[in-house]
Amino acid sequence: MDKVIEQSLENSYTYLEYRKLVSDLSEKGESTGPVQTEVLAQYTQLNNSRMRRWDKTLKFSEEAVAKIKSIKQNIDWVVLTESWCGDAAPALPVMHKITELNPNISLSLILRDENLEVMNQFLTNGSMSIPKLIAINEEESVVATWGPRSINATQMVESFKDKHGALTPEFKQDLQVFYNKDKGQSVLQDILRLLPLK
Repeated sequence: MDKVIEQSLENSYTYLEYRKLVSDLSEKGESTGPVQTEVLAQYTQLNNSRMRRWDKTLKFSEEAVAKIKSIKQNIDWVVLTESWCGDAAPALPVMHKITELNPNISLSLILRDENLEVMNQFLTNGSMSIPKLIAINEEESVVATWGPRSINATQMVESFKDKHGALTPEFKQDLQVFYNKDKGQSVLQDILRLLPLK
């Protein structure tokens, strides 16, 4: 495994530890990361309630569950995230539910701003976009990456940027509406494609 990734895992969180962290920060009016602003604290509170809802309501089809349970080899997922990230909130519960269904798949969450060396190896079009999932196989090689959004959400973002140049607060709300209606299915489909076929 890449030394930088290996070192980052010394300060990683399980999903439940991360949920507790976000919940605690939400109550204190704070966020992860070196910069503390009211806006980031508000996003953290929103994400805390969104993740709580998705943890309770996520449903996978029988076909998806069968595919997840069929994975026999060990896969480690290392995911860069931050409490204020609106795209992480709908994605992380999906990843967690997958790992609950198959103990061969593990999930470790690391904070982007504490792990810039890792982040800089996995940029999206040159930007430090999160969440970013890094899939590592039994031979400790990086075999796939995913993020920061599902293919469907990325298409929405790109199309809006092409028309308007930048994302507006209104568009970000529309994106959250999409996430609510989508119920994690786009993220699930994307991630199922990353899983080995045998």
